[in-house]
Amino acid sequence: MALINVENVSFSYDKKIKALKSVSLSVERGEYIAVIGHNGSGKSTLAKLLNGLMIADDGEIIVDGLSVREKKNLFEIRKRVGVVFQNPDNQIVASIVEDDVAFGPENLGIPRKEIGERIDFALNAVGMTEFRKSSPMRLSGGQKQRIAIAGVLALMPKVLVLDESTAMLDPKGRQEVLSVVKKLNKEKGVTVIAITHYMEEIVDADKVIVLDGGEIKMAGTPEEIFARRKELKDIGLEVPLSSFIAQKLIDLGVPVENVLTEDGLVEALCKL
Repeated sequence: MALINVENVSFSYDKKIKALKSVSLSVERGEYIAVIGHNGSGKSTLAKLLNGLMIADDGEIIVDGLSVREKKNLFEIRKRVGVVFQNPDNQIVASIVEDDVAFGPENLGIPRKEIGERIDFALNAVGMTEFRKSSPMRLSGGQKQRIAIAGVLALMPKVLVLDESTAMLDPKGRQEVLSVVKKLNKEKGVTVIAITHYMEEIVDADKVIVLDGGEIKMAGTPEEIFARRKELKDIGLEVPLSSFIAQKLIDLGVPVENVLTEDGLVEALCKL
């Protein structure tokens, strides 16, 4: 059984224009799912529906066997599905890093000894142990977002949802956060749903969902999605430059692989 099942879900903010229209998808345990689309495509709406921050107008969302529609399940669902939003300043609540990471477990009534263990685990997982006594306000944007992720990890969720969590970061900060997320997925088995509009962030995903106008327009591996370059362009999305260059070379008869990353392109060209 899938960890998350989204079945024919629709949602509208004003009962007129639907933000999501009959969306169905499933997420398996340990998967890394990327959800992409331009602004207004329904990405953030989907993120908020997954842990009951909002409830769908129609359809059903089942998380680890629990229906999001049932109010009695919301506490357990929110322990299982942790969401990291775009602006880390909106999620940081304490003046000391370790206190901020402890905030969630404390509110769950976790014993003090276990809270300490969870702080250690979460800060180590995001590579921020040395900053545990620091003020979050003195950290860089990428470091703040890693602390926001640590705060969610301290709740021991089964699913980590990143709702455009790198949108406000510079390239270095984005790379810091993505590196942490990939490590959590591969080494800790955390299921990841990464919502983004940066196409280069989806190359390591197991599956990519493309939203447009509240509907799923495409779904497949990164390779399958990038191969549909014209369809992506029609809905306002572009493939990463490295993939674009590789495809152009292939079209010209140059025997290179259809790679997805800059490093992959360099390696492919060196083999010629």
